[in-house]
Amino acid sequence: MTLTRNPLALAVAALALPALTASAQASTSFIANSFYDQQHPHSRYGYIEWAETVESLSGGELQPEVYTGTVLLAPRASLQGIQDNIAQVAHHAAVYTPSEMPVANAVQELGFNFDDPLIGILAVTDFSLNNPTQLAEWEELDIVYLGAYNTPPYVLFCREPVRNLDELQGKRIRTAGSTVSRWVEEAGGTPVNVPSSEMYSGLDRGSLDCASNAANDLIDRSLWEVAEHTTLLPTGMYWSGPQWGFNADFWAGLSDAHRDVFKEATAKAMTRMIVQYLGTAEAALEEAKAKGNNVYEPADDLMGSVEAFREKALESVYDTARDEYGVEDPEALIDDFLATHAKWEELLADVDRQDEEALAELAMREIFDKLPADYGIY
Repeated sequence: MTLTRNPLALAVAALALPALTASAQASTSFIANSFYDQQHPHSRYGYIEWAETVESLSGGELQPEVYTGTVLLAPRASLQGIQDNIAQVAHHAAVYTPSEMPVANAVQELGFNFDDPLIGILAVTDFSLNNPTQLAEWEELDIVYLGAYNTPPYVLFCREPVRNLDELQGKRIRTAGSTVSRWVEEAGGTPVNVPSSEMYSGLDRGSLDCASNAANDLIDRSLWEVAEHTTLLPTGMYWSGPQWGFNADFWAGLSDAHRDVFKEATAKAMTRMIVQYLGTAEAALEEAKAKGNNVYEPADDLMGSVEAFREKALESVYDTARDEYGVEDPEALIDDFLATHAKWEELLADVDRQDEEALAELAMREIFDKLPADYGIY
């Protein structure tokens, strides 16, 4: 598999790095990167607080240096940054590198069909740490996957009201992933694939009419300033690629005890991230309304369009995985994910969804404690 590299971007990013000694690079000090700003749940809970947990659990033996935003790595450069050891661990959204991560993107095609991020984050992690086809992709890329992210269902932020199919016609809508892009086209809009970091500028300039993302971005990314109209139309969840992707050599150089620290810290951060993310999204909607924004429920024809497309997408997901992403046995891959998702629906049926400690213990028991001792050692 050929990876596209940008030497100039890497050289510029490298200038920002502090000098690391060989021993620190192998064991104690390391760089962790999330391209979201520091207030975003993926950064705040998934990296800043996660780093504090890592340091605490290791008794100070592991000392993360966390970068947030795009000062170190742009969204599309995160994978390359992990591979080239610019960051020893980083978030990477696979939708930005579909040719490098076809398996992860094939599974992401199911994101349009689900709307429970707590089930999603645990099922995706479980699947991504155990499915042989997905594991082979991580190994080929020379990264170690340790845990997932999962967004709440994406909604529409628009410059003008988009409450029904008529109002959607001709609108340029920021999307992420091919399934939602196909729905936008079928519904009469024009999908635009740009990173979430470019939503504000696109809406501000008018190159975007709408953007699809999680509701917290109304406040976290100040979208309320440039998109006064939000429609609570569920347009899928996103989870493709690692929330914590490790440089393989860095991971292999850790002691068993330090790898166990990362597993425990990840279980805690992953479940806390979702509980807090959902709360942040709800609070953002209320704050945006208080600032004068409009929040709409979708009209029946608009919601009906999404529901009809979900059925169609589920029927065609095997062909999509085979034809678009080159998955040789899409039935085995997709059916394994669906079975894993069903497993977590059952495991979470009687769990308090606000009890972060209980959720973390469940993740440890059902996922991380079951990993082989040599997990990620290639």
